[in-house]
Amino acid sequence: MLPKQYRLKKRTAFKATYKVKHSSHSGGVTLFAGIEKKEEIPTKVGFVVSKKVHKRAVKRNRLKRLLRESYRQLLKENNLYGSDKFLSLVFVGGENALGKNFDEIKNAVKKTLEKLQ
Repeated sequence: MLPKQYRLKKRTAFKATYKVKHSSHSGGVTLFAGIEKKEEIPTKVGFVVSKKVHKRAVKRNRLKRLLRESYRQLLKENNLYGSDKFLSLVFVGGENALGKNFDEIKNAVKKTLEKLQ
């Protein structure tokens, strides 16, 4: 589970992150990055899978869990590719990411973080 200090929760924070328009896409995963931070505070991260991607909540929640666990492992390895310089990140799961296993999702998350630099 991602520690509480790293979770993005408020709807206004999600909307503000989308407005900045720093984004990258890879393997069915899109990453939106908020404004660059100047202070030494942790980066907040949110995960979204739309109902348009799949109508079953079980499928959407599984994809969110895979995205969350991928980011948590990268955070644990301290291998965030410079994404820690942003105030907020939002990972959006797409239709192409639905049938993938954990390793494929983790690679997609890595690639999106690398492209963000």
